[in-house]
Amino acid sequence: MRILGIDLGSREVKIVVMEKDKIVIKKKISTMKFYRDYCSFDGKVIVDLGKLDIGEIDRAVSTGYGKNNTNLKLFTQINEIKAHVYGAMYQTGLKDFILLDVGGQDVKVIKVEKGITTDLELNEKCAASCGRYLENMANVLEVSLDEMSKHYKDPVELNSTCAVFSESELIGSIAEGVSVEKLYAGVNYSLYKRLRPLLSKFKGKQLILAGGVANNLAIREYLQNDYSEIISIEEPQFNGAIGCCYYGSRFLRED
Repeated sequence: MRILGIDLGSREVKIVVMEKDKIVIKKKISTMKFYRDYCSFDGKVIVDLGKLDIGEIDRAVSTGYGKNNTNLKLFTQINEIKAHVYGAMYQTGLKDFILLDVGGQDVKVIKVEKGITTDLELNEKCAASCGRYLENMANVLEVSLDEMSKHYKDPVELNSTCAVFSESELIGSIAEGVSVEKLYAGVNYSLYKRLRPLLSKFKGKQLILAGGVANNLAIREYLQNDYSEIISIEEPQFNGAIGCCYYGSRFLRED
């Protein structure tokens, strides 16, 4: 049985196909290109599976950013919390953990006990604690995200709580001659400071990181001060789509 999982993110659409509980296809498409080139609309978004070039599909499950867009025609829709929890369980084999997912425009902190979500904290109101903030700051600094993510020592203090004002603060620090290494670290640490209040009530030894920010080495370094074990998953950016496939294989009845 082949199961398709689609996670419609704010910046990218993640697509995974599983067969016999194994990932056989995974691909990313920019969100704009996905809707423009691979979809049509007839009351609901219709995905052209032929254009995706993924072969025959037995079941399809969708999740992602935006309540209206994720409800694809001929797809079973599940919420992001469920998708990311199932993805983390599939990728780690664990049933007790804290999951931190930092996406392009939102943050989710989820506590899972015995495979069941028991608590969660969401931030969907401010870009300053999301991946988009890092992208914007990297553009201001004219550096790649990968390079910026390596720096965590001696961060410059960035105090603005607004992503837009943070750009001005960063430019001011550049003008004052602050080293680029301290600026890179300062950007990473400022994101960590915004994540910390969301994580404060979630105590536990194991923290799983998902989303694009899971690849940020500095954020991982800072989080080690709060958790004894930071757990890596092989496909942090595909976690939601993987969770869709896992849900489809476990909980959807045969047609």
